[in-house]
Amino acid sequence: MKKFLIIFLALVALTVWLLVPKRPLPDQGLRITKTMIITSSAFADGKTIPDQYGCRGDNVNPPLEIKNTPTDAKSLALIMDDPDSPSGLWAHWLVWNIDPATLVLAPNQVPFGAVQGKNSFGNVNYGGPCPGSGTHHYEFKVYALDATLDLPAGVTENQLLSAMSGHILAQGLLVGLYSH
Repeated sequence: MKKFLIIFLALVALTVWLLVPKRPLPDQGLRITKTMIITSSAFADGKTIPDQYGCRGDNVNPPLEIKNTPTDAKSLALIMDDPDSPSGLWAHWLVWNIDPATLVLAPNQVPFGAVQGKNSFGNVNYGGPCPGSGTHHYEFKVYALDATLDLPAGVTENQLLSAMSGHILAQGLLVGLYSH
């Protein structure tokens, strides 16, 4: 009986560990009352990102569509990162102060008036998927904010997340896979 209890508790602990996100989204569970929808005509959620949007192709952002933006949003922010990177969370694209009326982000175009941050490659632009080995998950996270952010181009993901804290009204997530 004692052996069964230990196995049961170990399974419960493993299940909880697997269900906890690797990195919580800012303001998760605090002010967020609405879920946004972010999709791509290039790939479905949980499916493979085509090569043209990664390092083996044109290395341009995939087309993205945003829906369910709250009417009181003042701006949108978008973060694309790779939580599977061996060196920790790897930022591929940071964009903020996107007009909340924006419904589509076209490939290789930053919306007018939006600002880009420095990705983990050290560049201020989109850096497509390019895992060293295996299959990685790439998270496209969109946030509706109650403010525009007074941040210069080239800030890091941590600086962007810090500035967004307390301003997130809604968020959405699209996950794509890419293998090398």
